[in-house]
Amino acid sequence: MTGLLLAGGGARAAYQVGVLEAIAALRRHCGEGRGPNPFPIITGTSAGAINGAALACGADHFERAVRRIARMWSHIRAGQVYHADSLHVMQSGARWLTLLSLGWALARWKRTRPHSLLNNAPLERLLAQVVPLVRLPLLIRQGHLHALAITASSYSSGEHVTYFEGGPQVTSWTRSQRKAARERITAEHLLASSAIPFIFPAQALAVDGHTEYFGDGSMRQSAPLAPAIHLGAERLLVVGTGRLHEPPRQGQPEPTYPTLAQIAGHALSNIFLDALGVDVERAQRINHTLSLIPPEARAHSTLRPVDVLMIVPSQRIDDIAARHVTDLPVTMRTMLGALGVTSQAGDVRGAALVSYLLFEQAYTRELMDLGRADTLARRAEVCRFFGWNDPGTALPPPANDADGYA
Repeated sequence: MTGLLLAGGGARAAYQVGVLEAIAALRRHCGEGRGPNPFPIITGTSAGAINGAALACGADHFERAVRRIARMWSHIRAGQVYHADSLHVMQSGARWLTLLSLGWALARWKRTRPHSLLNNAPLERLLAQVVPLVRLPLLIRQGHLHALAITASSYSSGEHVTYFEGGPQVTSWTRSQRKAARERITAEHLLASSAIPFIFPAQALAVDGHTEYFGDGSMRQSAPLAPAIHLGAERLLVVGTGRLHEPPRQGQPEPTYPTLAQIAGHALSNIFLDALGVDVERAQRINHTLSLIPPEARAHSTLRPVDVLMIVPSQRIDDIAARHVTDLPVTMRTMLGALGVTSQAGDVRGAALVSYLLFEQAYTRELMDLGRADTLARRAEVCRFFGWNDPGTALPPPANDADGYA
């Protein structure tokens, strides 16, 4: 079985949609368009969990599901994900920053403590429109989907919990500091998995008969590939949201003391990007080691090779975000300015932080374009991974909507 792993990254997850669009186009071009869902196992974290759940809910028609996700990302606005108006920013972000500067002594009463920098209540309404989770049980019974897994991190216990919905043959697992729980996936699970620390509020979820508070699943995620492998994936397409090896910038200015925005962006990049590359390298080393073991000896081992294809951005997403920082609502630019983010397009200082919050269509469309281009540049690898017979001819242009996006 083939698994799909969609990593976290806030607004950066638009890149994943471009990858999925290219895969759908290649699948159709290779004559496989009427075949079964190419990803019977789907796992996701953070914004990747939302993309993965939306794809899983359309497992009976892969291309239509991809078009629906692409339409959402290509028309998205920040106000659909978090409150960006002056009133709400003053109620949450501005008050939070004030308390940071004046001391938490001002918040000795519980009701005065803001829970997060931003209020993501609009995201719940968006999920109700684009992720029809009620379809999952039927799709699993009909065999279109083997399992969907969503990962979140518990602030209460420190454990990493993978919630999964699948057929009766799918069993749970427990490892050090991480475990799986069979549950009906709900919007609350998606909100928990995508609750970027400090940025969005924690979400209460039930686990082991009691309630714990959860945040972004990318936190403390030591083995991102593990859920898909536990669910039975024998080959795994991994789509990240950042380059694994960043080359130095040309003409980089003399470094100055980092702003809070730079520090926050650096921390988020560590949370969202680093563990994935390490785990893919670990899987490749295990595959190589297993290839050196005779088949009769390998039969007595619980280890098995997993074919992994990883697609990540070929460009710095921070640099792309820096070109679009002025697309943010003025209230957001004002608030982030207090952290050191400038409104000057092209200024990379603080751009890493902005790259996770820039839910604006000019930015997300550029990321989708990059995802499509990066995937098609590896056309031969993709077709070989799926076992598709590539005719080698040029792909026809996609069927576009009125705005030029599929």
